[in-house]
Amino acid sequence: MNIPADRASGPAPKPDQQVRQPPVDLDGLARRAAALVPGDGGRAILGICGAPGAGKSTLAEEILRRVRQEHGEHWAAHVPMDGFHLADVQLERLGFADRKGAPETFDADGYATLLARLARGGGGVVYAPGFERELEQPIAAAIAVPPEARLVVTEGNYLLFEDAAWAAARSWMSEVWYVDADPARRVERLIRRHVQFGKSPEHARDWVLRSDEANARLVEATRGRADLVVTSYPLA
Repeated sequence: MNIPADRASGPAPKPDQQVRQPPVDLDGLARRAAALVPGDGGRAILGICGAPGAGKSTLAEEILRRVRQEHGEHWAAHVPMDGFHLADVQLERLGFADRKGAPETFDADGYATLLARLARGGGGVVYAPGFERELEQPIAAAIAVPPEARLVVTEGNYLLFEDAAWAAARSWMSEVWYVDADPARRVERLIRRHVQFGKSPEHARDWVLRSDEANARLVEATRGRADLVVTSYPLA
């Protein structure tokens, strides 16, 4: 179910009042994403936002798959915000190692600069950093955005933050969608992810409840600024 942000507020129903929502219209979302691209040969950037573990990457990949089927493989590109994590050596230097993933542990200015370059287009291949989950480190120039890409999908936690650098990044996005996920399922998904990439179950749960959930509360406060709220999205 997809609802406009201005209708997304209000108290959540109690568990015994909740009803099963219809599945997300992924085809409709893909059409909406493609329609953002201007007709003058320009490029559009779609942002997908949400709390840690909400399913942002999964939704982005589903949208990209459908758009590419319709328009061609190089017509759309995926540039996650995760590539702008500060490396561990910088987190140690700054004293941020115990809160990796918080807003201040990203290079928001660098992210905004990259989005500006992508939005303006007009050049050759643009290289963007990626993030290697097994290493938990950013990797320079891991992503290549071809010049023929007309739609860029970017996703991350803090796309709707109002701090200066994050706001500058938001200014280059045509729309930002917020992925709203069931909190309990989202937390369990995060714990499984941390275990998959090397943490013990105990460490994973402690990290999620102490760090990831603190960040989730910050992100959830930005929900009302989204152009679209995507609800009832099935977590992988």
